[in-house]
Amino acid sequence: MANKNVTLTTQSSYITVDNGLLRLTISKPGGLLTGIKYGGMGNLLDLKSNEFNRGYWDINWNLPGGQDRYQLLRGSEYSVINLSNDHLEVSFKTTYDPSIPGTRLPLTVDVRYVVRRGVSGFYCYAIYERPPGCPAFDLAQTRTVFKLRRERFHYMAITDEKQRIMPMPEDLLPGRGKQLIVPESVLLVNPINPDLKGEVDDKYQYSMDNKDGGVHGWISSHPIVGFWIIFPSHEFRNGGPTKQNLTVHTGPACLAMFHGSHYIGNDMVAHFEEGETWRKVFGPFYVYLNATTDVSKAHNLWLDAKKQRLTEESLWPYDFISSPYYLTFKERGSATGRLFVQDRFISSSLLPAKSAFVGLSAARTQGSWQTESKGYQFWAETDLDGNFTIKNVIPGVYGLHGWVPGFVGDYMREELVTISAGSETQLGNLTYVPPRDGPTVWEIGFPDRTANDYYVPDVNPMYVNKLFLNSPEKFRQYGLWDRYTNVHPKSDQVFTVGISDPKKDWFFAHVDRRDGERYVPSTWEIRFNLKSVTVGTYTLRLSIASATRTDLEVHVNQMNAQQLVFQVMNLGADNTVCRHGIHGLYQLLSVDISSTLLINGDNCIFLTQARGGDALCGILYDYIRLEAPPTS
Repeated sequence: MANKNVTLTTQSSYITVDNGLLRLTISKPGGLLTGIKYGGMGNLLDLKSNEFNRGYWDINWNLPGGQDRYQLLRGSEYSVINLSNDHLEVSFKTTYDPSIPGTRLPLTVDVRYVVRRGVSGFYCYAIYERPPGCPAFDLAQTRTVFKLRRERFHYMAITDEKQRIMPMPEDLLPGRGKQLIVPESVLLVNPINPDLKGEVDDKYQYSMDNKDGGVHGWISSHPIVGFWIIFPSHEFRNGGPTKQNLTVHTGPACLAMFHGSHYIGNDMVAHFEEGETWRKVFGPFYVYLNATTDVSKAHNLWLDAKKQRLTEESLWPYDFISSPYYLTFKERGSATGRLFVQDRFISSSLLPAKSAFVGLSAARTQGSWQTESKGYQFWAETDLDGNFTIKNVIPGVYGLHGWVPGFVGDYMREELVTISAGSETQLGNLTYVPPRDGPTVWEIGFPDRTANDYYVPDVNPMYVNKLFLNSPEKFRQYGLWDRYTNVHPKSDQVFTVGISDPKKDWFFAHVDRRDGERYVPSTWEIRFNLKSVTVGTYTLRLSIASATRTDLEVHVNQMNAQQLVFQVMNLGADNTVCRHGIHGLYQLLSVDISSTLLINGDNCIFLTQARGGDALCGILYDYIRLEAPPTS
């Protein structure tokens, strides 16, 4: 009954919303989603979970210096915002009153659900607000979680390549699963589905960059129903296009992540001062439902969900949201321009910034968009000529940021950008001058802010995830930090410029080497020949894709105090190594090397991961370049 009017039924402790295609049951008060009826299934949500723990918003927060707190977000005030035959929007709101004593989440939260006539799904969003007089607090994470029927939903899909039958939640418990040294990683020793025996399950293996995601979900059996989360925009998600977020995991769970610190660490936490006001709309995102009665066409549900994502993107910003804080197309503006790169050691003329990412963010320093978590971010990718248009921008004053594959560092326009409603801001021609002091002596890798260009080993057969066998994402496998020792059991990596191949001879993660039961520091050598040394200062550019608790030391030709040219302690908190990633928080380190430390002939730079006893610490290099002293 696709043309049925939207109806609302109110009971003492819940409401039901029905549009003929689906029916939602939502607790009242609370705003917790307890039931989704669709496609011949009485409830898509997990019947074995507490009914208030099936579909919900939650938050991780703390007072400054205080303990971490976790809570479900429950709305104590229920109201109907908009109701017609074609459309329903309901609100579940909790208002923070600073005058009431006690330790409480210092946020007003308004969770909304939107159901429309003839639409096979529903929309969710929430308005978070700090009224005047709030105490200081830290916001670490917030998200929406849907727990689906465990006996029905076994097949997940997050990309064309990343789809599989998943374990059951019981498989993660003792007896069926064995927890490994990473708490989220479980070896399936006696799973319910015997085909999965010997595999490793870890929710982080299914993480996605914001720029690469947009739709993910599950397909059930008996009946065949698809449950999909679609992000029509990423403007409300923290950390910009390269921020990595969880998508699905064994449960079966489907997540809409808005704000979190995964793959970066505490730098992502939003810190609010006492009395600081703030408002942000998270969403709307779309929960899309589809179904088929033909088992041979089950995969078509994924193809249909991908098409629906494109449709939702074309409709953004939506014109049916009933909040003054969510701005429509006419209330937004845009910015357009063309980005060039100036690197006189590559070309005497300006180069178009091809396939670069250019974005508007509240961040005011180079690269800090990666950790900006309070405002919105709006990004676009340039074409082959460097042209870009950033659409649907909320009016305000922003920093203009960017990064260009093939070049190190972060671009930021000196002048801030003002966006006005209903108008396009013309930025004209812009030029990024990446950090460089002199001509290239040698380089290793390709600067794309990842460690993708280096050698990723095959997984230990004891810890395999079959999804990532023969995959471009081999790095998603468990335990690759120990494979470094398998490759270099007695001595550390030696790379000879001009002879060694980064794809074969440069391990993707600089980690400790295992020596018996101990993990010991590792020193990598870069050997190179100089026909003649130019008097002056050489520069070593270390473009870092990720770092976790790294004590990095750089020596030139001799490993002694006199030849130590750089040292940094406890660099990074990305946890990329143990969370099976290939990048985290991007950083660029520049090291000055006096020509007096170099010799005509054979030279060596030593890179030491000096922290021992830590299997999961490490640094992932994006790109390394040695520059000769500047030339006139």
